[in-house]
Amino acid sequence: MKAMGAIPAGWTADASGMLLIGGQRADRLVDAAGDTPLFLYDRAMLTARVAALRAAMPATLSLHYAMKANPFAPVLDHMAGLVDGIDIASGGELHLALAAGMSPQHISFAGPGKRDRELHAAIGAGVTINLESAGEARRALHIGDQLGVTPRLAVRVNPSFDLKGSGMKMGGGAKPFGVDAEAVPALVAELRGAGADWRGFHIFAGSQALDAHSIAETQAATVALAGALADAIGAAPPLVNIGGGLGVAYFPGDIPVDIGAVGAALADTLAARADSLADSHFAMELGRWFVAEAGVYLCRIVDRKVSHGETYLVTDGGLHHQLAASGNFGTVVRRNYPLAVAGRFGAAPEETASVVGCLCTPLDKLGDQLALPRAEVGELIAIFMAGAYGASASPSSFLGHGPALERLV
Repeated sequence: MKAMGAIPAGWTADASGMLLIGGQRADRLVDAAGDTPLFLYDRAMLTARVAALRAAMPATLSLHYAMKANPFAPVLDHMAGLVDGIDIASGGELHLALAAGMSPQHISFAGPGKRDRELHAAIGAGVTINLESAGEARRALHIGDQLGVTPRLAVRVNPSFDLKGSGMKMGGGAKPFGVDAEAVPALVAELRGAGADWRGFHIFAGSQALDAHSIAETQAATVALAGALADAIGAAPPLVNIGGGLGVAYFPGDIPVDIGAVGAALADTLAARADSLADSHFAMELGRWFVAEAGVYLCRIVDRKVSHGETYLVTDGGLHHQLAASGNFGTVVRRNYPLAVAGRFGAAPEETASVVGCLCTPLDKLGDQLALPRAEVGELIAIFMAGAYGASASPSSFLGHGPALERLV
């Protein structure tokens, strides 16, 4: 038997033991959708998550949603009404963010390898480009001239430090992301000299960190770096996006990050910031932290078998929808996401079983040797922490199975 991550707080069942999602029975939601596999996102949980972060952070801090975590249109529409801005990473996400009703002035476009047509669309729409290189800056300036538009340009800074304990390091050392810090003042001078609307800095050192002290330490270093760059440039950045970094507790032993401690430390950091940042605004950009816990992936058991004494629950889902839960998206050692038999939520374990998908690969394992109540063919399996980097970050075309259904409830 192997351990699994803890099911996040807030998930409950009705008197019969059926998992409730958005206050509705999981089986009835499946019936309404018409099929499995099915991603379900709890609207109330999304709202509560944003509210909790606002309450913990300094009142002047803006909150941005990194929509790459979950671009499902109804989720994006809902999030657009809760946050102060949306971060995009492609031309496709630009169209979705605009369709969600977010003002172009509150959309920022980050990511390396932006194509000219994407820059053209973004600059024409009036969104802020977070520049990843001097070459990208010059292309943006040229496209602005072609359009007769003053481009809104910020510089993504590659800091000399990273976020300790982060699951994904986005800064420090050689990186495809951002402009090395020492080259930033000259590039900003070039932007301002060319007449661009310089919008400030985007400084993102890492993501998926659970230690509040490490996050606070990195945020302090980020604000100090922004101050040093402002001093070197001789002008205050209108906005400093300090990134996100807040992780979520996926696995056994993970402890949710203490957002109260992060917020208190950030308030102290901003209060003590350099004079050159006195008129600057600050934003935190989060994706996973906002949406991961609000999602559940439902799949149906289509076969139950025993092989060499090990029980397998074979489902109609798999890594083609939940690549991360299978351990094949950014993890070195595979560990179990929180999982339950949806119709026996909270019931005592009766057996050890592995939950696998329908793909012809041994990698397609959604739960490895878990203690579960006995489950039969036709029952639903619920995989939690499915609100971020699930449907859109998985190879849904693999073997022709196609994408899962998605619903916001």
